[in-house]
Amino acid sequence: MDRKSIIGIVLIFAILVVFQYVTKPSKEEIEAANIRRDSIERVEAQRALEQQQIQQQQIVNETAIESGDSTLRNELEQEKKNELGIFGTAAFGKEEFSTLENDRMIITFSNKGGRIYSVQLKDYKRYDSTALVLFDGPETQFGLNFFSQNRSIQTEQLFFQQLGGQKNIKVTGPAVKTGDEGRIKVNRENPGGKESVTFRLEPEPGKYIEYVYTLSHNSFMVDFSVNMKGMNEYITGNQSYLNFTWAYDVPRQEHYSRFGEDRYTNITYKFFEDEVDNLTKGKTDEENLTTRVKWIGFKQLFFSSTIIADDAFPNASVKQDKYEYEDNKDYLAYFKADIAIPYNGAPNENMDMRFYFGPNHYQTLKQYDLDMERQIDLGYAIVRPVNKYIIIPVFNFLRRYIDNFGIIILLLTIMIKMALFPFTYKSYMSQAKMRALKPEVDEINAKYGSDKAMEKQQATMNLYRKAGVNPMGGCLPMVLQMPILFAMFFFFPTSIELRGQSFLWAHDLSTYDSIVSWNFNIPIIGNFMGNHLSLFTILMTITTIISTQLSQSSATSQGMPGMKTMMYMMPVMFFFLLNSYPSGLSYYYFLANLITIGQTYAIRQFVDDEKIRAQLQANKKKPTKKSGFQKRLEDMAKQQQQVQKKKK
Repeated sequence: MDRKSIIGIVLIFAILVVFQYVTKPSKEEIEAANIRRDSIERVEAQRALEQQQIQQQQIVNETAIESGDSTLRNELEQEKKNELGIFGTAAFGKEEFSTLENDRMIITFSNKGGRIYSVQLKDYKRYDSTALVLFDGPETQFGLNFFSQNRSIQTEQLFFQQLGGQKNIKVTGPAVKTGDEGRIKVNRENPGGKESVTFRLEPEPGKYIEYVYTLSHNSFMVDFSVNMKGMNEYITGNQSYLNFTWAYDVPRQEHYSRFGEDRYTNITYKFFEDEVDNLTKGKTDEENLTTRVKWIGFKQLFFSSTIIADDAFPNASVKQDKYEYEDNKDYLAYFKADIAIPYNGAPNENMDMRFYFGPNHYQTLKQYDLDMERQIDLGYAIVRPVNKYIIIPVFNFLRRYIDNFGIIILLLTIMIKMALFPFTYKSYMSQAKMRALKPEVDEINAKYGSDKAMEKQQATMNLYRKAGVNPMGGCLPMVLQMPILFAMFFFFPTSIELRGQSFLWAHDLSTYDSIVSWNFNIPIIGNFMGNHLSLFTILMTITTIISTQLSQSSATSQGMPGMKTMMYMMPVMFFFLLNSYPSGLSYYYFLANLITIGQTYAIRQFVDDEKIRAQLQANKKKPTKKSGFQKRLEDMAKQQQQVQKKKK
C-alpha cells in the first residue's frame, strides 16, 4: 500500500470521527432533551393523575347508583348539573363495551364518550406475535369539546346510549382472495354486508348528539357521522365550529431499529386541494394548520389511523411527543389532533367524515384518490416515479403468481438487470476501447507533461475522435442505474408486503437478519451498525468488493491509488449503514452484485481486446469529421492557449 492509499484511509477514518463528533449533541442540546423528557414525563404523570381521578369519580358515581342511596345520588346529580348544566345527568353511568367487526378489523366502542376505544387489525400481528392493535386503552381521547350555557363540555366524559343494544355486530360477505384485501373494485363486483353502530347523548327527550359508525365488508374505512338535533338551544350560537379532539399513545408494532419504525412514525396531513405535509419524523413536533385540511394521519411505518373530512376541516392543530426507546419500550409517541368541525347553529346539524384504519399499502391507499399513499416514503422527486411506475407495478405483478417473497425479489432483480444489460454491455465495451487506447494515452501524457494540461487534453480528445471512442460511454449505465439503486433504498424499508415474510435464515425481510448480537455499544461505529451483524449485509459487502475488483481491473487509470482505495472502502462504509436496514434491501443488493459479476465474466468470454484494438487502429486511418461538440471544445482550448500566451 503506497503513501497516498494510507492517507486516503486515514482521511476516511478522520471523516467518520469528525462526523461522530459534529453530530454528537452539545451540552445545551442534551440539557434541552432532558428538559423535554422531564416535561413529557410530567405531562404523562398529569394525564395519569387526571385519568385516575376520573376513574375514582366514576367508581363513586357507580357505587352511588348501585347502592340505591337516593340522597347521595341526588347530591351527585345536582353537583354535575351545576358543573355541566343540561349535560350533568349524562355524567353518570357504567362503562360498557361493544364491537363492530368485519373481515379486516375489530373496532371496540365505549359508551363513555360513544367513542372508538380500540382498533385491532385481524390480518396482522405485532413483532411478538400478539394481536396488532393500532390504539387501545382509557387514555385514548376522542370527542367533541364545546361551550354550553357558559360551561365547558367534553363529550368523552359523558355516557352515551347505544341504540339497539346489540353488543357484538359482525359484518358478513363473500370470501376475499389474498391481494384483494380492502380493494374497492373487488367490493363493487362482489358486494358484502354493511352494519352501523349508533351512540346517542340525549340531555333532553328528542334533543341529542349522535355518533353513527358504519363499516362495510372487506373495508379499512369506517364512516363516521355526527348528527345533532335541537342542540342549537344549548350550544353557544357564536361558535362557527366545534372542536374535536383525537389523541392516543402509539403502540410499538415492530422490532426496535433506529432506521425502522422509530424513524418513520409521525403525523401527516393534507391541505384541502393542496400538498401533503408532515411533522418532523422521529422527533417531538407540533404545528398549527391555519388553512383547510382534508385529512390528518397518525402514521407508523406500516400502519396508519387517518381521519378524513367529507369536505374539509376549517383548521386544526397537531402535536407529537416522541418517546425514546430507553424511556418507553412499549410506545413510540403520543399523537394528538385538535380539529375544527364546522357548526352553523341550526336545529339540525350533520357532520360527515371517515376513518381509515389499515396498512400503509400503496395500492390500497391510492385507490381512495386522496393522496394518502403519499404517507409512504418512496424517495425524492427523481426517485419516486421509479418506484411508482416501475418497481411497485412489477412487484405487484409477480406477487399475483408467487407467494415466496425471496423468489419475488430474485425475479425482480433479474428483470431489472436484464433491462439494463444493453447499457451494461455498452459500458464494458467503452472500457475495453479505453484500455486498448491506453498505450497512446500514456504517450500523450509523457509527451506533454503536467505543465501543458490543455495541449494534453486536446491531443487526447483528438485520439478518441480518430479512434471513434466516446470517453463518456461508460457513464450512461451508472446514470440509469442510480435512480433504481436509490428507489430500492426507499422501497424496501417501507414495503409492508415484506413484513413478516421469511426467506432462508431471515425471519422477516422487513427488518435486519441478525445472526450475531451483543448487549454493549461499540463507540462511533455502533451508532451506525447497531449491536448485531446481518448476514445478508455481510454477503452484500463481500460481493460489492468483488464487483469493485472486477471493475477496477477493467479501468484504464493507474495513477489514482487514493481513488481505488476509496472504491474499496465504500462497501465497508455502506456495511455499517445498511446493517440495521431491512434484510430485503441487502438481499436485493447482494443479488444485483452476483448478477453483475456473472455478466462481467460472461462478457469477457465474448469480447476480444486484440480485435477491439485492431478495429480502433483501423478507425484512426479513416477520415473523420469533427462533431459540433468537439469543434467547440477545440476552439475553447485554442482560446485558452491564446490567453495564456498573452499573459506571458
